[in-house]
Amino acid sequence: MEVALVILVVALALGFDYTNGFHDAANAIATSVSTRALTPRAALLMAAVMNFIGALLGTSVADTIARNIVTFDTSSGEGAHAALVVVLAALVGAIGWNLVTWWFGMPSSSSHALIGGLVGAGLAGSFIVQWGSVFEKVVIPMIVSPVVGFSLAFGLMIGVLWLFRNARPGPTTRGFRLAQTVSAAAMALGHGLQDAQKTMGVIFLALLTVGWANDGDGIPLWVKLSAAAAISLGTYAGGWRIMRTLGRKIIDLDPARGFVAESVSAVVLYVMAMGLHAPVSTTQTITSAIMGVGATKRLSAVRWGVAKNIAIAWVLTIPMAAGIAALTFWILHFFLL
Repeated sequence: MEVALVILVVALALGFDYTNGFHDAANAIATSVSTRALTPRAALLMAAVMNFIGALLGTSVADTIARNIVTFDTSSGEGAHAALVVVLAALVGAIGWNLVTWWFGMPSSSSHALIGGLVGAGLAGSFIVQWGSVFEKVVIPMIVSPVVGFSLAFGLMIGVLWLFRNARPGPTTRGFRLAQTVSAAAMALGHGLQDAQKTMGVIFLALLTVGWANDGDGIPLWVKLSAAAAISLGTYAGGWRIMRTLGRKIIDLDPARGFVAESVSAVVLYVMAMGLHAPVSTTQTITSAIMGVGATKRLSAVRWGVAKNIAIAWVLTIPMAAGIAALTFWILHFFLL
């Protein structure tokens, strides 16, 4: 039974990774597409390649997911079995919420959906949730990263506007369109570095649960490659509904503002992953940066009604994914435990 459950967990984890790719593809490329710096297909291909590369650059976020969210007692066969069911239910909760928000075109966080799923299923299974680590690694970055993204984007955009205040509009716009190719690639790299690692962490957690990996071991190469491939394929499939929300509904972006928003978002993602080992939301980061550059036009230039709806989706993500995961655990518990 454990072998079948592990196989199912791996399959669902890669399925989640795929949905993460098409759900969050807009994070990396919506601004570049909306400013016509890149064609949609070229942008998706570039994002898929950079997602794959970014996924292989580190494992610090994966370690956080595997070791610092829920503590499992796997000393008995029954405990290991229940832990696998928790991971399975967590993935169902995350995928379910991803699909709901994708359908309505709302850029919610796949990262927080997965963490919410783990917390909800872990509580339903009477396992220990590491609340201190969740607060430090999830809640604080969830609050800080949008604030930092907005503030940095606003400040940097003011500096860019001052620096190019006397420049000719035509050449400047063309230059920023070219620069956006680089900033979009950097954003996609950061997305792979953050989001693909979360899937690696879930698969590694399942392997640890059944003793197929040791806690001191690194994440196996096949896990890294499969997670990188799944998120890349999902990215190339595209997320057109959410792309329209990020690229057009919040504010009408120009190339300079698109470049600044992508650059700031990429920096925040790198610092959080490499420096703090924190699984932050790429969605929150880029959306707040877009609002920041938009606010430099005037506050009314940002469509705050759309921003409010996005913020509601952010707030609901962890509890809704947790609820779906807990319900799934109880159903699976009835049939499998």
